[in-house]
Amino acid sequence: MDVRRFHAAVQLTVVIPTYNEAENLPRLSAALFALPLPDLKILVVDDDSPDGTGKVADALAAEYPGRFEVLHRTEEKGFGKAYIAGFRYALAGGAQVIGQMDADLSHPPELLPQLVDALHDSDVALGSRYVPGGSVDERWPAWRKSLSSFGNFYARTILNLPVRDVTGGYRVWQRSALQNIPFERVRSNGYAFLIETLFLAYRLGYTFEQIPFYFADRRFGQSKMSLKVQREAALRVWQMRWEYRDIQPVKEHASA
Repeated sequence: MDVRRFHAAVQLTVVIPTYNEAENLPRLSAALFALPLPDLKILVVDDDSPDGTGKVADALAAEYPGRFEVLHRTEEKGFGKAYIAGFRYALAGGAQVIGQMDADLSHPPELLPQLVDALHDSDVALGSRYVPGGSVDERWPAWRKSLSSFGNFYARTILNLPVRDVTGGYRVWQRSALQNIPFERVRSNGYAFLIETLFLAYRLGYTFEQIPFYFADRRFGQSKMSLKVQREAALRVWQMRWEYRDIQPVKEHASA
């Protein structure tokens, strides 16, 4: 199959966790459904958002029957748990490729076909802010750029990861890779979840493709990043090194 047309032939489910994203969700959904991805489905996992995101998602499900689904969660809330619920639902539904992205429009929808095409020769494709050609919003203050850059350096150095943007949340997975992640062992619930799943994929021997993109800051709503989330990530990476020392590759690593 022509790699340039790979994206047009796969059943793709994009999992989007939401909390107070009522303003962004209709814009993101319209942009995704405008892409040349005929078998694209959207799965929103909403954590009982007080701003009515769940109701907005239900209205979109009615507008796009069979292509838009919603999981409403009222217990065990959190970023990581939402993704695990969404991933399991997508796998059970037979998705060949599972995507993940933020609801705040910081991840450009137009990059999605290129990410899917990258799976023609890899197991996981990642949008990266830190490979050549990638960048972050020019409005970010210097301290935020430094924090993000150092956080990525810190985590990938400790875990020896061959990926530049280990905290980025714009990814697509081959079904075969995602279904082997031992989610029952994953303990991170904040953005450390992104590092943990990537580390598990690496330990299992899966291969990565990194696609540069421009990370735009959100225009609507509020960021979910907090000091608690940052502390979890800083501590959790050391725990991962110890906890997953028993994980063995199911396939050979590609050369970094």
